[in-house]
Amino acid sequence: MNTEKKKRNPIAIIFLAILGIFGGLQLLSQPLEGKPVTGKIEAPREVIAILENSCFNCHSNQQNLSWYDKLAPVSWAVNKDIKRAREVLNFSEWEKLSPAEHQGKMYAILNMMQSGKMPLHEYTLLHPSSKISQKDIETIKKYTLSLSGTGTLTKDKNTGQEIKEARQPIPSKNPVSPNGIQYNDDFKNWKVISMSTLFDHSIRVIYGNPTAVKAIETENFHPWPDGSIVVKSVWKQQELPDGEIRAGKFINAQFMVKDAKKYKDTEGWGFAKFSGDDLHPTGKSASFAKESCIACHRQLAEKTGYLFDVPMKINTQRLIQNLQKK
Repeated sequence: MNTEKKKRNPIAIIFLAILGIFGGLQLLSQPLEGKPVTGKIEAPREVIAILENSCFNCHSNQQNLSWYDKLAPVSWAVNKDIKRAREVLNFSEWEKLSPAEHQGKMYAILNMMQSGKMPLHEYTLLHPSSKISQKDIETIKKYTLSLSGTGTLTKDKNTGQEIKEARQPIPSKNPVSPNGIQYNDDFKNWKVISMSTLFDHSIRVIYGNPTAVKAIETENFHPWPDGSIVVKSVWKQQELPDGEIRAGKFINAQFMVKDAKKYKDTEGWGFAKFSGDDLHPTGKSASFAKESCIACHRQLAEKTGYLFDVPMKINTQRLIQNLQKK
């Protein structure tokens, strides 16, 4: 019997040690900082239900955490993720955002859901009920499109009149974004590096300055060289009576300026967006890009140096050399 007790003692000691360490971790664990709800998002009930179920635990001040989320060391990671998520988007402080920013946030949410980036995969593993269905995505998409008044485009069959050609606004002065980036229409003389459309029935033309174009041609964008500037100009689609689709009303011009030192908090990129005919800049402070823009670019465009719409095969010189070898 003494021999059996001796054999059991080491196991018991190890178990008690683990239990003691676990208990000590709970004493060291700091509870998540509680913050008040100062403003709630106003949206249809079905939209709110989706956001509450899949987003609020991280992106609001209204946490409904499971018991295992509150146990250290898991709680440390959970609290860190929530703090980071609140910085990017906080539904409990929705009143701090302008209507244009509301719309921008919803587009970002929809992009994340459609790409499968949000909710995070590791979160849904422990919280399977928070998974997003295709029906949920369609609901969010319908609401997001309604914010800008966009929808299915139709042509005027009664008058048969052609829709006006696209035009780029000519500002009386060049506005400046809160982070110091100034609008300049010189980009219209740059090389077009890509084009795209989006679910909001927009047409997007992406221009690159000579530094950015050279980086693309040599596939040297890990990282992009300082001085690279990329501008995405966005118009609504317009359908002519003959069914042809053209760029219509100007929506915005989105600037990305590479300066690794100046914009180190946003992966070296400075972001700016100028909207409408008056080219009013987005953001109330210089930190707006840190709180919104870079989140999507980190999640969806890390492989291309945090820039969307980079052509996959763009090195013309290398392509010609490969063809000559055959």
